Amino acid sequence: MDAKRVLSSLQLSEGDVFMDAGCGDGFISREASKIVGAEGKVWAVDRYSQSLDILREKVAEGEIENLEVVEADLTRKLPLEDEIVDLCLMANVLHGFVYNEELDQVIPELLRIMKNRGRLAIVEFKKIEGTPGPPLSSRITAEEVNSALESRGFQSQEEMEVGPYHYAVVLVKK
Repeated sequence: MDAKRVLSSLQLSEGDVFMDAGCGDGFISREASKIVGAEGKVWAVDRYSQSLDILREKVAEGEIENLEVVEADLTRKLPLEDEIVDLCLMANVLHGFVYNEELDQVIPELLRIMKNRGRLAIVEFKKIEGTPGPPLSSRITAEEVNSALESRGFQSQEEMEVGPYHYAVVLVKK
């Protein structure tokens, strides 16, 4: 996945507050920090300390001042203030919450931290046989994403391709 292409497609802007929910080693978070600039902020959230250690090292090496690494479980209360995020990205993450039936724990917390009319971007692997990614049985379609999230406080805004194997669904907090 090309982080620059994804963030450009999502129209991340200078000064935005961005959250990378399930950031892993933070390759998208680091790219986002360049876009939002000194006036913006990036919250890189994941529950796996090994992945976050890699990100912390890169943040320190690059002296990235607008990126905060947060070790937290997205199914629990996040250590972030209410209504601070302009754009929240979940890249290759939502299918796991759907599969584990955890959306009712995750989505209310995202709604809490997102600004009014904030955007939630879901990037997932296309449900196509023989392509990289999780097993076909655990992948979700854009229609399934919209259905699951529109009933939980979001309104679908647009769908787009963001790579040969990925699509994005952008929703707005109602």
